Amino acid sequence: MPPRSAPPPPPAAANSALPGLAAQVFSAEDLQVVAGANQGDGVGEPELCEPGDIYRLHRAARPLRLMLCPQAGDVQVQTVAAGSEIGAPGDRVTLLSLLTLMAPDADKLEVLVVRHDASGRHFALPLSPVAARTDYTLLTASLPPPDVRLSDMVCVSFTRGTMIAMAGGAQKPVEQLVVGDRVLTRDNGPQPIRWLGHARLRAAGSFAPVVISRGTLGNAGDLIVSQHHRIFLYQRGEHRVGGTAELLVQAKHLVDGEGVWLREGGFVDYFSLVFDHHEIIYAEGIPCESLLVSEATLSLLPQAFSAEVRARFPGLSQRQHFGTEASRTALDAIGRSTLLRGRRRH
Repeated sequence: MPPRSAPPPPPAAANSALPGLAAQVFSAEDLQVVAGANQGDGVGEPELCEPGDIYRLHRAARPLRLMLCPQAGDVQVQTVAAGSEIGAPGDRVTLLSLLTLMAPDADKLEVLVVRHDASGRHFALPLSPVAARTDYTLLTASLPPPDVRLSDMVCVSFTRGTMIAMAGGAQKPVEQLVVGDRVLTRDNGPQPIRWLGHARLRAAGSFAPVVISRGTLGNAGDLIVSQHHRIFLYQRGEHRVGGTAELLVQAKHLVDGEGVWLREGGFVDYFSLVFDHHEIIYAEGIPCESLLVSEATLSLLPQAFSAEVRARFPGLSQRQHFGTEASRTALDAIGRSTLLRGRRRH
């Protein structure tokens, strides 16, 4: 399904080469088995991995910058782009496997294993931050889905049907928004949409959306977002996560299997919104972030999204909205029920 986007950028941006997609990877040997059948081995192809093995990122591991772009004439083939610390422009990069590991706090980590074909070297590309000196137990090792490109990594998106609060107070489905529509923001009042992105992906693994059931956070209807989408919560009282009143929580960290859960299966339509600044907007009546345009977040977007945003906003790097970001560990410590108490609406 083709991406839905803003009008073409000015001629100067349209005629310039699109920058590559940036990703951070580690050498395969840096994420190594420290206990289990393959002790001493790094991440590799699925048939060489053994569930139950415990992996650990080496304390001296340094992430490498891998720049990617589609091969001319075949967007499914990824090649090295200029500015990469690995290989030379035009070298092919092959996606070999998808590893699912579990951290000590039961949080899941998915790691893509890729090969730089010219050198034969393997690299680990974590889809979420990976910590050194932490043991990760391998749950599964599988071939990657055939219809997912290496660069198809969703960061911040709403699903079809999500109701967005407009400047005048009306609610509008996200798929009906157009560039220029004025959306109500928490801090800067009505703000025009500068860019819209749309991608359809298989709802599995990191691409499965999080469902925040109606009323769980006071939301008027089910709020369904991508896993890394951050929800804005205002904390009252003395006991606050991070010690601040304003809290940003990734949707995946709110999953409790009851009011908040992962919906896997079939396909999902994701929509992203970009404003002049990183904004807090209202979706189904509760505050959520817009897409933050920065190198870190663009590296997690589907290739179609990131290329368009880079071309539309050359050089733009937004500052994150102020607020403490809550980790899964912090939420486990206080209990999700404590954080959600008083917000539920029946």
